[in-house]
Amino acid sequence: MFSKILIANRGEIALRIQRTCREMGIHDVCVYSEADRDAKYVRLAHETICIGPADPTQSYLNPASLIAAAEVSEAEAIHPGYGFLSENADFAEQVEASGFVFIGPKIETLRIMGDKIQAKRTMRSAGLRLIPGFDIDAEGDAKDLVKHSKQIGFPLMIKASAGGGGRGMRIIHTEAMLRNSIGMLARESKRSFGDGVLYAEKLLSGARHIEVQIMADTHGNVLHLGTRDCSVQRRHQKLIEEAPAPNITPKATERLCQHAVDACKKVGYEGAGTMEFLYDGKNFYFIEMNSRLQVEHPVTEMITGYDLVEMQLRAAAGEKLPMKQRDIVLNGHAIECRINAEDSVTYAPSPGTVTAYHPAGGPGIRVDSHIYLDSVISHHYDSLIGKVIAHGIDREQALARMRRSLSEFVIGGVKNNIPMHQRIISNAAFQQGAVSVDFLESMQ
Repeated sequence: MFSKILIANRGEIALRIQRTCREMGIHDVCVYSEADRDAKYVRLAHETICIGPADPTQSYLNPASLIAAAEVSEAEAIHPGYGFLSENADFAEQVEASGFVFIGPKIETLRIMGDKIQAKRTMRSAGLRLIPGFDIDAEGDAKDLVKHSKQIGFPLMIKASAGGGGRGMRIIHTEAMLRNSIGMLARESKRSFGDGVLYAEKLLSGARHIEVQIMADTHGNVLHLGTRDCSVQRRHQKLIEEAPAPNITPKATERLCQHAVDACKKVGYEGAGTMEFLYDGKNFYFIEMNSRLQVEHPVTEMITGYDLVEMQLRAAAGEKLPMKQRDIVLNGHAIECRINAEDSVTYAPSPGTVTAYHPAGGPGIRVDSHIYLDSVISHHYDSLIGKVIAHGIDREQALARMRRSLSEFVIGGVKNNIPMHQRIISNAAFQQGAVSVDFLESMQ
């Protein structure tokens, strides 16, 4: 096991990784930008290194600064968290070339999964079902686009091959819209992701976003830790997640999880990963794989009792998974609400100083947050304040505990989206379970 690791991230995930390191007796090195100098995880760290100014391109997105920090601190491994460089194959390659362990999948896996088109081809060959679609040649004949679109039917979802995190996606309803949008979308993708390659998929209305948590070691062992439902989204950004996914038969769930495990074995996957699917009530369609720890990992931890960060660290250190699939037992139900510093109606970001802070608590409640009284939420970064996770013996109890916890959570000085979560939790359709990815738009 590593004796010292560098945490190449910030916010609640930096604190989350730090806490597991403390429990495992691992010395943690926390990097920070000038804007995060007084962050909670920085104050608690064994060792800290400033890696640059607030601008993330000069700090958290600067591979040279991160690797230099690892060299100076003599860390053995680098944990990228989520976001930033967590799925960047070039960064992982630089980390390993510099003599450090990258706590994540193999470099070739990151390259495949980072290219959505290649990832889909790989998973098709591994036996997974894909949404009907086609690759797009932005410089090609528009007649070919129209031909392919007629074969599949509108509406279509146009996606950037190098996109992720809900970005680089556009719904297309007509042939005219398709003809007029492709060039612009390719340019936008090139600016945002450095790659203008696009592809199209049939838009599945009424589908649910279901995912399977995977954990694999370096010895060929692959396990799943159940499903999650992440269908409550705004502009393809997840807001509420729960585990296990409700209202899916045990037989269908087991079949999905086994297919996910088999596919990961075929591609030689290592570490933590999430296989994401759209479910139309009959079939599960693979859409992408996130080759990292997910924001919503706590709901899986709550129902399994396993620390996913610890499992990541042990896998990266070359240890075998200590359990078999039969040892993983799901206990109850868990729901997570992402609390953001934003207006609950307009969704406009609300950076500023936290003037009051009283997190929720009580039976079955977990709060993952790096915020404290007088801490500053910077406009330079994501608006995530933290996550409230409610666990119960069943979904009904988990919902009741979430409703109670949201009512007692106090955050002053910045606007937040707790009122929006309260509206969702109180919605009759949500309470019944199995809402689609279109739910939030229809509710509003």
